[in-house]
Amino acid sequence: MNAADIIKDLQHRKYKPLYLLHGDEPYYIDLVSNFVEHQLLPDAEKGFNQTVFYGKDTDIMAVLGASKRYPMMADHQVVLVKEAQDMKWGSDDTDKKNINPLLSYLENPLSSTILVFCYKYSKFDKRKKIYKAIEKNGLIFDSVPLYDSKVHAWIEDFISDKGYKINQQASLMLAEYLGNDLSKIANELEKLMLNVASGQEITLKHIHDNIGISKEYNVFELQTALSKKDAFKANQIINYFEANPKANPIVLVLGNLNNFFSKVLTYHYLKDKSPQNIARELGINPFFVKDYEQAGRSYNYNKTIQIIGHLREYDVKSKGVDSNTDHGGLMKELVFKILH
Repeated sequence: MNAADIIKDLQHRKYKPLYLLHGDEPYYIDLVSNFVEHQLLPDAEKGFNQTVFYGKDTDIMAVLGASKRYPMMADHQVVLVKEAQDMKWGSDDTDKKNINPLLSYLENPLSSTILVFCYKYSKFDKRKKIYKAIEKNGLIFDSVPLYDSKVHAWIEDFISDKGYKINQQASLMLAEYLGNDLSKIANELEKLMLNVASGQEITLKHIHDNIGISKEYNVFELQTALSKKDAFKANQIINYFEANPKANPIVLVLGNLNNFFSKVLTYHYLKDKSPQNIARELGINPFFVKDYEQAGRSYNYNKTIQIIGHLREYDVKSKGVDSNTDHGGLMKELVFKILH
């Protein structure tokens, strides 16, 4: 069951007494959590029948105290624990002298209470009796990160749901630039749509004008220049980055280049270098296959290994380790080493 299915069931009043929303992708956890907090109960009922805790500021006894209450003039009450990964969950021991009261409740929860735990940025330990109790008596949702190759399709669906359109080149550019952090992507898209008329197609120009990605000087154009060994263009882009450091932070540039050349390395391992297989094995859209084919021709296996080593070296240097050179200077050094 995905986040949309959970919300759909909640809208139709198909409730479970227990929910554990956990995983490495916070976006979907926040999506369900926000629905529970803001839309599950009518406003008139929230004052008496909704309690919101934050993991680092609460403990299991407070959560239990709220969960064991009965709703006032309503069928259900909501107890929402945000940032539950910061809460001390207590012992998982079954020794009679050390029974975890939370575990006791989870094994026999009140049907009138909807208790929701939002456990973000990691997975709850499935071996724990707490996990098994929630699994038996409630619902567990595992929020997994989206594969990089699926992000552009997610962007198109997100835009479509909001009543907009986006052309494929624009969605691919956003996916490559923003990575697979869905919360960050959604935030940027929301800001973008404020500047585009409803129903209008979002293009590369809208992205260049509103998200700060230069049409000529961005990390993707740098990748293309490097793949072609176009030293003049690569240095033009690096000079632009140096003059506009806030729009092109070195951590973003290094991250994208490392991802690019790691895939070039994977390309070298492929026996089947048909475009379809390249796209599948590298987890990229077929639109970008030609870039990796070009990079594969420009840099052999040994050189690609060397480049990845350089990227790791300069990532460390960018953090101030064994280097007094500014970020612009570091990028110029790195580009020279990649090209030569």
